[in-house]
Amino acid sequence: MHTWVPENLLQVKGVCAGYGKLNVLKDISIRVGAGEIVSLLGPNGAGKTTLLKSLSGLISLQSGEIEFAGQSMGSQSARNFVRAGLVHVIDGHRIFTQISVYDNLLLAGYNLAPIVRREKVEEALHFFPEIAEKKSELGGSLSGGQRQMLAVAQGLVRSPKLMMLDEPSAGLSPVLVDRVLGVLSELKNKGVAILLVEQLIEKALSVSNRVYALTQGKIVLEADAQEEGLVAKLEAAYLGARASN
Repeated sequence: MHTWVPENLLQVKGVCAGYGKLNVLKDISIRVGAGEIVSLLGPNGAGKTTLLKSLSGLISLQSGEIEFAGQSMGSQSARNFVRAGLVHVIDGHRIFTQISVYDNLLLAGYNLAPIVRREKVEEALHFFPEIAEKKSELGGSLSGGQRQMLAVAQGLVRSPKLMMLDEPSAGLSPVLVDRVLGVLSELKNKGVAILLVEQLIEKALSVSNRVYALTQGKIVLEADAQEEGLVAKLEAAYLGARASN
């Protein structure tokens, strides 16, 4: 029996990146297929956030290649990544607190035609009834969980081919974590690919197709998310990488 392998949407080859003279990522090669969820796991300080920033044009590559939807993206600006359909939901629930929830979503689609923009806003609100009920309220009035939902909804307004999320569970109750991850599964079913950075390993694996483990700027494991004994293998990979340095 052959396992279905989705067509690559994002292909990363030999990427090295960092900040100034500081090299954080060392020869990273990963792929994300169309319509699949891939989790990027690892301890704090492993380079996960740096990798997402390098994949969305927020920091420049030192070397390596990024191909997205068949297009070479290595030297592109962050704006061009968004235009190509790659949306990065940055950690920290970053929303505009002094304008309404609805206006936050309108702003996310600032360069869309007015009719299209309002359609996309309504589609995004459909995924999160909790914030749809508060669409006239200021962003600053939302709880932490609602702000995270709004941040994800802002990404949805862009109609992404691939959405990258940096620890969407941070600061959320278990119930809200399940809600956000449930939305990711819905998006996957609609053909949206997801690259997920997450600290809650078992939660991440429950919605993922595949997983990469990143430690000290290097990929130390790639596996099917349903592989038997994977949590123990991940922990061993983290510890092994630390011991070898």
